[in-house]
Formats: sequence, structure tokens, C-alpha cells
Amino acid sequence: MLKPTPEELSILAKETFVETKKYFQKLKKRQQKRLDPLMQDLHEKEFEKTDCLECGNCCKTSSPIVTEKDIQRIAKHLRIKEVKFVEQYLERDGDDYYVMQEVPCVFLDTDNSCFIYDVRPKACKEYPHTNRRKFIQLTDLTLKNIEICPATYNIIEELKKKLPL
Repeated sequence: MLKPTPEELSILAKETFVETKKYFQKLKKRQQKRLDPLMQDLHEKEFEKTDCLECGNCCKTSSPIVTEKDIQRIAKHLRIKEVKFVEQYLERDGDDYYVMQEVPCVFLDTDNSCFIYDVRPKACKEYPHTNRRKFIQLTDLTLKNIEICPATYNIIEELKKKLPL
């Protein structure tokens, strides 16, 4: 399978957006029992050959939701007070969630590694969420992630082949 660059991905995602959205709508109506195990398998296979450090587009273009537990863990790691961490690095988004103030992420290094990798937010740890249980509930998020993550694009294109509707 191809490994689109972030630039190519933007074009591919736009080209397949309507088709993928319709596919997800049909998938929701079918209640596929084998969807979660299939998604987990596709996710594992894709990430056996994908090195996120080659891309880092997620950290360069989007901001994860940061939970209270994340704030506690990261602030402790950075040896600063939680309130200081919130003031210095976070803001509230339109849905009143904490997100990083800056994109690209301030914790992203020049080699696409993360300065706080061991204590990174849960949303970062679980990204791109293609192996999560009840995947069908994440299709709107996945449509957005297809535009950001080459692995997500590949996983969904493979899903369409393995589970045609």
C-alpha cells in the first residue's frame, strides 16, 4: 500500500471524503459484529510498517484534548504546578475541552519525537484511534484523521476492501 506524504494525503483525503463518509454511514446501519476485531487487525498490520517519527503530522497540525489526569501527570513530570501548566500550555476549545495552545505542539522535537512522550496526553497515546473498541462511534473523528495521518488513510482504504458494502 502507498505511503502518502502529508501533502499528498491532503489531496487523497479530499478525493475520497464523500465516498468514505457514505461508507461509514452504511457501516453504521449494518452493525458489523466483526468490525472492531477487523479494525484492530488492520491497525496492527499498518503500524508494523509505519514509523510515526517519519511523519509527525498529527503533532504538527492538530491539538489533542488534554484531560485533568493528563494535566496532573505532565505538570508533575515538568515539575511545575498544574495551574502553571494550564496557563503556559493550554487553552479551552469551542467544546470547552483543554487543548494545546500552539500548533505544532510545543513538545514536538525537530526529529518528530516528543519531549514528554512517556507522560503524553491520553489522546496522543491512543491516536489515531483506529484500534479502539466501538470504532463505529469514532467515524466522524476518523474522517478528520484521514486528512492528517497517512496510516489512518491506509487503514480505512484497506477496511473498504476487506469489508465491502
